[in-house]
Amino acid sequence: MRFADFPFLRYLPFLLIGIFLGQSDWSPDLLVLAIILSISWLCYLMLVSNLGKYASFFQMSSIAYLSLIVFGALLVQNQKRQTDVSTDILQAESYLAEVTAYDLQKPNSFENLLEVKSVLIEGEWNDFQGKVLVYHQSDKNLEPGQILLVNKKPEEIASPLNPHEFDYRQYLSRQGIQYRQFLGKDFQLVDSVPSTGLNYFLVHLRHRIGEMLQSKIPDQNSAQIALALLLGQKKELDPTIREAYTQAGVMHILAVSGLHVGIIYALFILVLKPLKLKKEKARLYLFAVILVIWLYAFLTGLSPSVVRAATMFSLLTLGQMRERRPSIYNILAFSAILMITTNPDVIYEVGFQLSYLAVLGIVMIQPLILNLWLPRHKVLEYIWQLTSVSLAAQLVTFPLSLYYFHVFPTYFLLGNLLILPLAFLIMQVGVPLMIFGWIPVVGDVLGWVLSWLIWVQNWIAETIRLIPGGKLDRLTMDFSGMIFVWGMLLIIAGWEFGSKRKLTWLAMSLAFLWVGFQLYVEFQIPSKELIVYQGKKSQLFDFSYSGKTYSWNQGLEPGEISYSVDPNRVQKQWSQIPISLVAFQHDSGQLEFIGTDFTFHPINKKLHFSSTPKAVHLWYGGKWIDLPVTDSIAIDSLAYRILF
Repeated sequence: MRFADFPFLRYLPFLLIGIFLGQSDWSPDLLVLAIILSISWLCYLMLVSNLGKYASFFQMSSIAYLSLIVFGALLVQNQKRQTDVSTDILQAESYLAEVTAYDLQKPNSFENLLEVKSVLIEGEWNDFQGKVLVYHQSDKNLEPGQILLVNKKPEEIASPLNPHEFDYRQYLSRQGIQYRQFLGKDFQLVDSVPSTGLNYFLVHLRHRIGEMLQSKIPDQNSAQIALALLLGQKKELDPTIREAYTQAGVMHILAVSGLHVGIIYALFILVLKPLKLKKEKARLYLFAVILVIWLYAFLTGLSPSVVRAATMFSLLTLGQMRERRPSIYNILAFSAILMITTNPDVIYEVGFQLSYLAVLGIVMIQPLILNLWLPRHKVLEYIWQLTSVSLAAQLVTFPLSLYYFHVFPTYFLLGNLLILPLAFLIMQVGVPLMIFGWIPVVGDVLGWVLSWLIWVQNWIAETIRLIPGGKLDRLTMDFSGMIFVWGMLLIIAGWEFGSKRKLTWLAMSLAFLWVGFQLYVEFQIPSKELIVYQGKKSQLFDFSYSGKTYSWNQGLEPGEISYSVDPNRVQKQWSQIPISLVAFQHDSGQLEFIGTDFTFHPINKKLHFSSTPKAVHLWYGGKWIDLPVTDSIAIDSLAYRILF
């Protein structure tokens, strides 16, 4: 097995380098990149033609890889040009927008997404393109294709105020959403456009299937799981059910992913064997399977993991039609290149990252785990195969899970062994229900069976949740830790194929670099550090000194602390319940905190320092910005970091 046998795997890193280059501040603009790409392609064509018969392989490959880097940067710059946000709507008196989705129920309102068509500025209507996330309280539900007149301007989505707080603005921006607005009932329905396009067809079909599932499945909790498992609609999941599946380590089955596409693929491929079709009819059937897979992918919203799986199974099916077996690594890399080319921002989506890591883990690590034991009985062999798949996927994905979610489900093996086979049965009943549920008796019977199967699945997940020690939370892993774990796994995977001496030296070097980096980070930790967090109406102070964390809360609610403060505490490995800072108040209203180097005036929100700080930082744009060091600062709407 040679690396040269995997061309798309070689191309992918250079395309990613280009993506990162295009997103950096010193990337050339669109025109310059286009010129560089044209010149590089021209040079490559000259080299492969008669003019370049004396060219070396190194020259040709260098130009080809350079072209990939420039192409990646060009994709990003082109996307930036298309998605540049116009601020016209922020000066608009009114705007016209098209409803693009069905309402989503929220506690006190309905959520929907509008696509703005034109804005009214100084009495003149102008064309405009943009998306607004809206919340309304209308008595009638909004439906895709309706045209609304809104007589007030939306607001920009705010950036996070505190360090490591979830960046909701960036999350929506990568979906093309730059604004949001609470409408209440202050809008008018003025028109409706014909909903004849493919997108409208799929939106309406998804909604009707969802309504049908809810009507045919008698148990409400089972209906929620069916919508999540079959259609990817998990926004309305009950928090208790969500927590149960998280602790069982099987939350991935509720997000439509490669698992679900694989089950559908297996369902149709298993039908092929008993039919014993001739070659031409078998090819036609396989082509129909590809169409079904992509219809399901579009129906469930084209999430990254579903697109990855649909692309992979399509290529595998095409290989089967040509009686070939393409390399799984080439298929993985090609599907990633295809998705990145379509949307460069997809590389930042957690679903995309976890999906590819899980498949890589199964392909590379699962055979090694499987060979550790050879069961004699078929039942034990099946259990061991399922266990090895779960272990391999978990080994590769857990660093990223800790980085994003800071939680590790301790009973993930138990959950996967009990719930995954049940999920396979649920999909086998659920897919026919989606197709034949309109038939009265057939739909009722399938709905009852599906409801019962999901009830059993929910009961298993809830039972696992009640077992003590179901999850380890407040864990964290930095980027260097992820690289170390993945590097060691790659070394283990390549142990039988490469030089054991070189791999041993590589493992030792990797461990040495990781330990050195951790020591460097440890030495960079200041002896005294004050973090000022911003809430909606008040502040919270965290003061770290000699390995202990002290805190003073002016009025942040528990929900605000969990959302705005805890992410930084977890990242710094500070206590979830810190020691309370003791303060006494002067007649002037000034608060003096015992054992610290600062005082605070709650009225004018000014922080005074008894000794000059070493550094003062402001949280802005997702990073700490240096500020001039003074003996006092005014605490405004952003977070501050003061080092003593």
